[in-house]
Amino acid sequence: MTAQGPANEPTATELDARYSSALNPRPGAADVTATDWAEARRQLETAEIFWVSTVRPDGRLHVTPVIAAWHDGAVYFSTGAQEQKAKNLAHHGHCALTTGGNSLTEGLDLVVEGTAGQVADPALLEEVIAAYEAKYTWHITSPEGTFHGIGDAFRKGDVVVFAVAPTTAYGFGRDDGVYTHTRWTF
Repeated sequence: MTAQGPANEPTATELDARYSSALNPRPGAADVTATDWAEARRQLETAEIFWVSTVRPDGRLHVTPVIAAWHDGAVYFSTGAQEQKAKNLAHHGHCALTTGGNSLTEGLDLVVEGTAGQVADPALLEEVIAAYEAKYTWHITSPEGTFHGIGDAFRKGDVVVFAVAPTTAYGFGRDDGVYTHTRWTF
């Protein structure tokens, strides 16, 4: 699977005033605007942990943390073939990846919705491995690293690698009382 287009840029960006400071202006929030996709993309590129939400065959949700890399317009993550999220995605590819913080007054939480596709192309896997290594550095490249050997696991097929190109993404921004709810459509 590859991203849709060279950078997978949104076709629409909109501020949802119902959940933003636009309807309830606070000092400094009178001119609240939608979060720029470039800012959201920067956070997707640097976030260390994502939460992937999948749907079990019986309709129950399954949510678990993963490490992931943003590369060429998609979020890439891996899992064991027998893990619950892999089984869920084999049944139903729609999923959401979430990242952000725990603060009530600052930060930007992001939700990326899309369909997970398994990555098997060796050239693309090498690009994804390079993205992981650049992002997680010694965690992946050092023998003492938490995820050492993940690149070889990708290459040998010991884990399943998925790509999720966003179909819709949401950003929930908080800046000292200024709240934004942005929706990007792809």
